[in-house]
Amino acid sequence: MGLVSVPAVAGPLADAATRAEGLAAAGDAAGARAAIRNGMSDFLSGLPFAVGTATFVTADPSGFGLFDPRPDSVFRPGEKMVAYVEPLGLTWKPASAPGRFESRFSVDFDLLDDKGAVLASQKSFGNFAFTAATKTAGVFATLTVDVSNATVGSYVLRYHLNDSNSGKAAVVDLPFSIKAAQ
Repeated sequence: MGLVSVPAVAGPLADAATRAEGLAAAGDAAGARAAIRNGMSDFLSGLPFAVGTATFVTADPSGFGLFDPRPDSVFRPGEKMVAYVEPLGLTWKPASAPGRFESRFSVDFDLLDDKGAVLASQKSFGNFAFTAATKTAGVFATLTVDVSNATVGSYVLRYHLNDSNSGKAAVVDLPFSIKAAQ
């Protein structure tokens, strides 16, 4: 059996790391950080559109990755349901402002019962637009749903994220239950 030779292809992360290491060695910490950030942005913008993190949280997040996850997905009747959701692979386009990029996505949702039947739906439940100097990875959405009319039982919140710039969609399910107040 012979060995197969495959050419080495670095890619945006390896290229960025090499540039960043050179800049850091030359004493340019800000340049090194920018090289890594830009390489990460290029890498992430090439990923398929998907949902990274999606979880119920105890309160509105204060920023990207700055949230406290709920210890469980059990809610009391009338309790506010807040979810933190990070889309991956958003398509960025040049913005109207020079040197800036923009991305947009919308969120639809379905409320399903424990057998998968759709009980309620809403299109364009959330619309999000971001303008940034880089194709940033730090994009998230806070989604708050009121299911105060839901009876005790098990359910699924199905979020449909729609990348407005590419037309691609991603789906994530967040199972939860409503328990009687004690």
